[in-house]
Amino acid sequence: MTSPGVHLREITDDNRDAVCALRVRPDQKRFVASVASSLDDAADEPEANPWYRAVYSGDEPVGFVMLSWNVPPDRPGVIGPYFLWRLLIDKRHQRRGVGQEVLTQITDLVRADGGTELFTSYEPGDGEPWPFYQQFGFQPTGEIDDGEIVLRLTLSGR
Repeated sequence: MTSPGVHLREITDDNRDAVCALRVRPDQKRFVASVASSLDDAADEPEANPWYRAVYSGDEPVGFVMLSWNVPPDRPGVIGPYFLWRLLIDKRHQRRGVGQEVLTQITDLVRADGGTELFTSYEPGDGEPWPFYQQFGFQPTGEIDDGEIVLRLTLSGR
């Protein structure tokens, strides 16, 4: 099932509360931080070049995405240059193709910026997001970062 009209918007004072109110299912909370926590992480880690957007379907906020964007290679502790740091789709909007559409848009943006790979990571466990990322084409790098399995998606030209 696809979700028409999925697009990314900047987070502003006008939509911040609605975006921060988005929630995953209780069994997913261990795998993805809340939007508010993610925004705090972005503020606390400017060296990671945080880039984040609200995910909308039509005029309704349905998710959140955050990346480390084009990080120079000399920044220790930051995987990059492009790292999908957070992807949260609200529990009411999961299984509708929103996550797939967001990842497609993100990979297009990274590719347009000159990126050739996109990294992400996940915490292993029952209900982990690995099947979602695997279906999209991510592969394990063999690295573990702070207990999380690091994945790479090679971006081909379009």
